[in-house]
Amino acid sequence: MEHGAVEAAAALLARARRVVVFTGAGMSAESGVPTFRDALTGLWHRYDPQSLATPQAFAADPDLVWGWYEWRRSAVRRARPNAGHLAVAAIEAHVPQPLVVTQNVDDLHERAGSPDPVHLHGSLFAPRCCACAHPAPAGADADEPAGGRRLPPPRCVRCCAPVRPGVVWFGEALPQAALDTAATAAADCDVLLTVGTSALVYPAAEIPRTAARAGAAVVQVNPGPTPLDPVATLNLRGPAAEVLPAVVGAAWPD
Repeated sequence: MEHGAVEAAAALLARARRVVVFTGAGMSAESGVPTFRDALTGLWHRYDPQSLATPQAFAADPDLVWGWYEWRRSAVRRARPNAGHLAVAAIEAHVPQPLVVTQNVDDLHERAGSPDPVHLHGSLFAPRCCACAHPAPAGADADEPAGGRRLPPPRCVRCCAPVRPGVVWFGEALPQAALDTAATAAADCDVLLTVGTSALVYPAAEIPRTAARAGAAVVQVNPGPTPLDPVATLNLRGPAAEVLPAVVGAAWPD
């Protein structure tokens, strides 16, 4: 992490009015939340995550898929927001018109103090009916349910169909309202800060490019190179939990 790049990023943020913070799996991985590229462990080690995260998998074996997502939700509940999440909330507190857009399905941004992040890929904490889309409770906080095994999904209170996880599965479209909100904000921002994303998953990966085409400064925080490197105004190499607090401290010293 170069001091000069941190200072330059801080200067961009300090004078910006409209800032989009765009976060990916690397941000949550620093809190111990596994990414889809990580091998499953324990009783789930024999499964491929991508084979469970589909509408077809839920239709074929809803107990298996629901049990896995409940295991994931419990793991997220045991995780804690890291210093990067707290720094994002601090940016929101200092910038006149901020927006957090995340590809993550956890609630770590909310628990760090971000009031209303846009979840492009849905949320583990917003289950809904698979038939009528009526919202359902996420369930009480608990230890890993049923030891990480099959778990029958609850039934919708409106139509009695099975409740499904409130995430975007492979083969499904992103929620249009969330995508429109993110794209509009990216096209109108002064700075877009992209953190911990591989820039490989579309259409979400188009958001930073939208900002760049509109003339915004794109600041990338990532431990290694990504396809966004040529697009970014600044590339800050390092973990979010180290880089973001440094940038915030330089932008708004107390």
